[in-house]
Amino acid sequence: MAHKKQPESESRLYAFIRKASAVLTHFVCFGFTVFIALLSRLGTSWFSWHPFFMTLAFSFFMTEAILLFSPEGSPIKSFSHSTKGGIHRLLQGLCVSCAVLGFAAIFYNKHLIDKPHFTSWHGLLGLLTICVVVAQSLAAMPLSYPSLAKGWSLAKLKRYHAASGLITYLLGSASLLLGLCSVWFTASVREYTWYLSALCPAFGAFVIMNQVSRSYVAKKRFQS
Repeated sequence: MAHKKQPESESRLYAFIRKASAVLTHFVCFGFTVFIALLSRLGTSWFSWHPFFMTLAFSFFMTEAILLFSPEGSPIKSFSHSTKGGIHRLLQGLCVSCAVLGFAAIFYNKHLIDKPHFTSWHGLLGLLTICVVVAQSLAAMPLSYPSLAKGWSLAKLKRYHAASGLITYLLGSASLLLGLCSVWFTASVREYTWYLSALCPAFGAFVIMNQVSRSYVAKKRFQS
């Protein structure tokens, strides 16, 4: 009897932790995006739009797009799967748009001040992330238009999309973390603020990785 109660209490504890983490992620990512927007002083320079748009893209829009399907933290949990899919596509479209705008802002800013492009790990990884997120969005089109996916089952496409989406999200989170190591950010905040800021994309990445792995990657075989 005691052995049965212990696993049951542990499972309830894990379920509570997952739910609390998913709900907390909404607030963390929103707060982090607002913080970066305030710190950037939008409109004071072309550079100011770069951190804002990139954070808005990967910390907010992409996180929310994935959390829509979270069993514990979805804000529209009672909605149909097709409705969630439509909102997911909308948020992902906004994510790609913001990422491209953020990339254009830093590219044009460096052109104005005559600085070389892609000379840091942040710049190189950021370029890779932009390419991957655009490719990921284009590759997802067969999910909306099954006629484009000849010879592929919808279940397999969803699994591949989830796995590649997780990689894209982790790349975006890594780009944000490297951005926090930039001269601009480290000179703008104190040490404890830097650690709290770095915790935001790291925490989001952990929650999203757990959600996707439990939903798709952890399954032993493909569904056809």
